[in-house]
Amino acid sequence: MEKLTNIKTSVFAVVGVVGSVITNLIGGWDKALQVLLIFMVIDYASGLILAGVFKKSKKSETGALESRVGWKGICKKVMTLLIVLMGSQLDILLGLDYIRYGLIIGFIIDEGMSIIENYGLMGFKLPEMLSNAFDILRKHKETKVEVKQ
Repeated sequence: MEKLTNIKTSVFAVVGVVGSVITNLIGGWDKALQVLLIFMVIDYASGLILAGVFKKSKKSETGALESRVGWKGICKKVMTLLIVLMGSQLDILLGLDYIRYGLIIGFIIDEGMSIIENYGLMGFKLPEMLSNAFDILRKHKETKVEVKQ
C-alpha cells in the first residue's frame, strides 16, 4: 500500500512540474487563460451533448457521436493552446504584452460562437440580442475585406 502511495505522489509531482512549465511557457495562469480554458471545455461538452443526445452535429455525416470527430476537436483545442504559446513567446521576444491577449480574446470569441451555435442546433431558442450578435459576427466572418496598399 505504501508503494502505491509513493507512485501516486510521484505521478502528481511529475504532472505538477509539467503543468507548471507549460503554464509558464504559455504566459502564466491568468483570468484570460482561465476563461479560454473554460470556454474550450464548455464547447467540447456542448458538442458531445449535441452529437450524443440530439444527434444533430454538423461535424459528422449522421449527426451522431463519432470518435474521429471528437479527436479532431481535441486536436483543435491543443493547436489553439500552441498558437497562444507562440503569441506568448512573440510577446517576450518583441517586448510586448498584447499578442497573447489578442489571440486569447479571438479564440474566446470563436469558442463562444461555437457554444451558441451548438445551443441553437439543440433546438433551444437563443435570446434575440444574442442571435443578432451571432448573425453579425457570422456575416462579418464571411465578408472578405479588401486591403488597400
